[in-house]
Amino acid sequence: MKILVTGGLGFIGSHTVVELQNEGFEVVIIDDLSNSSENVLDGITAITGKKPVFEKLDLREKAKVQDFFKRHSDLDGVIHFAASKAVGESVEKPLLYYENNLGTLVYILQELSKKERASFIFSSSCTVYGQADKLPITEDAPVKKAESPYGNTKQIGEEIISDTCKVTPSLQAISLRYFNPMGAHPTVKIGELPIGVPQNLVPFITQTGVGIREKLSVFGDDYPTDDGTCVRDYIHVVDLAKAHVEALKRLMAGDNEKNYEVFNVGTGKGSSVLEVIESFERVSGKKLNYQIVDRRPGDVVSAYADTAKANTILGWKSQSTLDEAMKSAWEWEQKSRTN
Repeated sequence: MKILVTGGLGFIGSHTVVELQNEGFEVVIIDDLSNSSENVLDGITAITGKKPVFEKLDLREKAKVQDFFKRHSDLDGVIHFAASKAVGESVEKPLLYYENNLGTLVYILQELSKKERASFIFSSSCTVYGQADKLPITEDAPVKKAESPYGNTKQIGEEIISDTCKVTPSLQAISLRYFNPMGAHPTVKIGELPIGVPQNLVPFITQTGVGIREKLSVFGDDYPTDDGTCVRDYIHVVDLAKAHVEALKRLMAGDNEKNYEVFNVGTGKGSSVLEVIESFERVSGKKLNYQIVDRRPGDVVSAYADTAKANTILGWKSQSTLDEAMKSAWEWEQKSRTN
């Protein structure tokens, strides 16, 4: 089976390519290298013993997307990660995000709709829920008005896929709503290496721990949570990658009851910002330099997943603890700074 992974040299994409190749899938990667490096190919190859096919391509160029699908007419499916993902930047550059995250999705679906049968997995996000009314969050929770253009692209993206599937029975699709990915591959050959200032908590913690950042700002300690800091569901990136493989197997086996389904992918457990800091201090043996500052506008108080649907239907469950995920993130940070 031949699978296209867009954004396959990024953080989640690269780990998913590894799991796909470990399961015997033939993988083709498209990446424009705007937030990744071609060196990641070496890490994937070192882990799996097989170098995936790679094409540098900007998916916003429709003619090149059409040409790619003509040259790879034997593709069985697509896992679509390629997207801009910085919430703050999306507020400043909304049109860039709508073009990059939605135009590219449309071009890919147009090509897949021409095939007799195709499987499609979309990289969605728990941001579609906003501040949920009930915790843990199930897939039936209402989708709230997005807090940012980035979040809106995930909501609209799901709507585009749903509408397309209604009129295209040959297209089998699943949206995976991620919570908060972290960590690195246990070999420490691939991991998260943000370009510029990290947008996520864990790489900011590890960069502070290794001395790149002077200190970590904790945005607010007066939220209605046990320790006053925001709560999120942190999932090891390898567990997340394996969820994509299980979702793909479901589509290819024809086990899906509908040709469009949605699944939460998380651990089912919430951890506060201070608990994540304590995890880092445990696994690293270092005290982290952090400071409590004012709340950040738009931050959700608490969000963690109900994963029963994925556990039951996909037969998937997260395996790693917060400390295990943090330990791999810290080992990756140290290694990546010494190379």
